[in-house]
Amino acid sequence: MAVSLNQTIAGRLNEVAAILAEQGANRFRVEAYRHAAASVRGLAEPVAEIFAREGLAGLEALPGVGESIARAIRDLLLHGRLALLDRLRGEHDPLLLLESVPGIGRTLARKLHENLGLDSLVDLETAAHDGRLEIIAGLGAKRLAGIRDSLAHRLGRTRPSPGAPVPAAPPSVTELLDVDREYRAAAAADQLKKIAPLRFNPTREAWLPILHTSRGPRHYTALFSNTAHAHAVRKTTDWVLLYYDGADGEHQCTVITSEFGGLKGQRIVRGREHECEEHYQGLGQSVTREPCEAP
Repeated sequence: MAVSLNQTIAGRLNEVAAILAEQGANRFRVEAYRHAAASVRGLAEPVAEIFAREGLAGLEALPGVGESIARAIRDLLLHGRLALLDRLRGEHDPLLLLESVPGIGRTLARKLHENLGLDSLVDLETAAHDGRLEIIAGLGAKRLAGIRDSLAHRLGRTRPSPGAPVPAAPPSVTELLDVDREYRAAAAADQLKKIAPLRFNPTREAWLPILHTSRGPRHYTALFSNTAHAHAVRKTTDWVLLYYDGADGEHQCTVITSEFGGLKGQRIVRGREHECEEHYQGLGQSVTREPCEAP
């Protein structure tokens, strides 16, 4: 069992490395996954026992396994899937992601996705706090509290213990917009590897460009939105999803072209419109102080 489990985990990590290499990711990131796979494969005991006994810290202590890959191993152990790998394969399915949260089954996941347009854990967390889960989904207080608590742990929102490192500040909108610029320029020039997304792609055409890039210590993956909402409003070549790693886990944001307010026509980071106004003002562009609504 130990050999079988460790081999399975190592195989997933090696697959991440192989796809990252094929898609042109940073070679050091590729090698990190390969080294971690070799480390897990060579363990004398099941990696699940290490995690059960020592938690995430025990995984991080394994040779060649740092914070980011430790979280990947944890997710494989707890959920049997790795969102990063699904995304690299083009198999990202928001229903499966929503279902991975305790208290949300297939029926509720579909309702949340189709009725509320939720596609990510960040979307779900927002809906859990702004009243939509209570109103639309009819969740009781106990179940809602459990979902909020689970999301807090998954998204790194829990209060750090005394002496724990302070989470790094999120990247600036200037950095995020620069990654967006790099992605859209490379996609327009047809310079990127294209993947065949599973959703909304019955012919399995490889149409979705994917970029792996870095800014300082952060690794980014960028790709156009392939959500139901993006297809419905014809924004699949406008909305750009950025995934990046941080000390407290992977994060996601969306960059769009604003259709409202003083930033109409400009690229903005959803949820950080005020900072985008300051960014463009710093470039000497006039901005009207109005809410920049995002879809």
